[in-house]
Amino acid sequence: MNGSLVLLHLAGAVSLLLWATRMVRTGIERAYGDRLKYNMRHVISKPLFAVSFGLFTAMILQSSTAITLLVGSFVESGFVSGVAGLMAVRGGELGSALVVKILTYDLTLVVPLCLLIGTCIFMTTEKREWRQIGRIVIGIGLLILSLQMISTATEPLRDSEILPNIIRYLSNDPLSTFLLAAALTYLLHSSIAGIILLVNFANYNLIHTQLCVVMVLGVNFGSSLIAPLLTRNASPNTRLVPLGNLLMRGAGSILVLILFLSFQLPITWLGSNAPTQVINAHITFNVFILLAGIPLSKWVLKLTTQIVHMSTKKTQADKTLNLSDQTALDDSVLERPALALSNVMREVIHICDLVDIMLEKIMGLYEKPDPNIIAELNQLNTILDKKHIAIKLYLARLAGQKLSNEEALQTQELLDACIKLDQAGDIIIHNMLMLVKKKQQKNLKFSSEGWNDLLRFHAIVLANAHIAFNVLVSRDTHTAHLLVQKKDQLRNLEKEMSLKHFKRLREGDLKNVESSSLHLDTVRDLKQINSLLTSMIYPILEEQGLLQSSRLRNPAEEQTEKS
Repeated sequence: MNGSLVLLHLAGAVSLLLWATRMVRTGIERAYGDRLKYNMRHVISKPLFAVSFGLFTAMILQSSTAITLLVGSFVESGFVSGVAGLMAVRGGELGSALVVKILTYDLTLVVPLCLLIGTCIFMTTEKREWRQIGRIVIGIGLLILSLQMISTATEPLRDSEILPNIIRYLSNDPLSTFLLAAALTYLLHSSIAGIILLVNFANYNLIHTQLCVVMVLGVNFGSSLIAPLLTRNASPNTRLVPLGNLLMRGAGSILVLILFLSFQLPITWLGSNAPTQVINAHITFNVFILLAGIPLSKWVLKLTTQIVHMSTKKTQADKTLNLSDQTALDDSVLERPALALSNVMREVIHICDLVDIMLEKIMGLYEKPDPNIIAELNQLNTILDKKHIAIKLYLARLAGQKLSNEEALQTQELLDACIKLDQAGDIIIHNMLMLVKKKQQKNLKFSSEGWNDLLRFHAIVLANAHIAFNVLVSRDTHTAHLLVQKKDQLRNLEKEMSLKHFKRLREGDLKNVESSSLHLDTVRDLKQINSLLTSMIYPILEEQGLLQSSRLRNPAEEQTEKS
């Protein structure tokens, strides 16, 4: 087999590995994403638990980068501290390293079983959660299959005449080797893929172990670059954890590289053969960074905060102030209603984004009332109000044009959606933000169980909001129907939470009594927001005759059933 075919087979195998990894991760996110985020947000509030949960979640998602981005969003929302976020990422990096160890075992028989079982599950059910489980199982099968393909594609490289020359050059230039491994890992966006390739190269004696260790450090450095570069345009608090991870893992890989090259450290203790030594070097490095991160996290967070806010404070302020000046409402196309309505839809989507940010951040303020976030929410609501007024005036001018029945209906739908989004924003600012201030002024505390219930309720409302925003654009009746069902499920959850809440009150816990009104008002506000956002998609169901005009039962029908 010539060199081009070998590289083609290897590229195909690595592509399948990346696709299978993504398939497993997205399947888990779609099936259990909301629950996973809720549990993660609750557990990682304590650094020790953060490490354990980060490790476990990374092994499930098979991506430490996903953990870094997720935790970064939690820190930005105020749900967890920066230190706990950094420790969760440390656990995630170690979990990702352990995944490589598991994948090196002989899993040949698992491939056909996973493909068979996963396909059967996916093809025989219409339930969304079960179909995602089938997707996950198929993804695991393809992942293991890709490892076998990588091994097969790597074997012919032993007979290559060019490779030994490349290896000799790299052996004399460890810095280039380190940077090459880092660049490859960044391009693949996967440290797992990078380490798997090195394990196979070591298995066929294509690269000697000393060089592999240098490349392992390069892989870790490249992996630490992914999240900071993906979040380079995000808000300052979102960038804290990714940049902190770069300072710890990235700087750590450079430090270990210097020590390794300077003292020619022995590696025989890492294992009896080259592949084992490569894997154990990867795991050992991440254990070292984890242990070093325990005492250093506070210092790293302080340094990261200074770096981030120094470079973005003014830019972020200017960007937020200018948001209200940006509009898609173009008066020159009012005579073409189809284009004008498209412009209005773009503005409504922008308002959806504003409400999404406000809804996501408000719960973090209950636990940590950050004045900067409070000011940001008020500013976002001001922008929302301006856009709401602008849309109403624009639609009023559009109504003076000659509209078809369909365009007239769409005009009314967009106006109703805009009004409901504005009402949702007002609830967050005028109701929930006032509750935050009341909690702070009176130093009220929720019980642990009560706070967990609120976080769970909020997570469901936030997930429903995302669905409503998507349906507003896609007009998918199936998803709209599912959202209405979720509204009923939320109503049942509210009843369940109320019963649990009053049970705690009967037990006579004073702090529960003091915070009772706060708890119930928060649930009421979240439920009202959910109702407003869900009702935006009612016209889509009404078009298909899928929405009842009333939940009241017909007395005649009830009497017929009894008879």
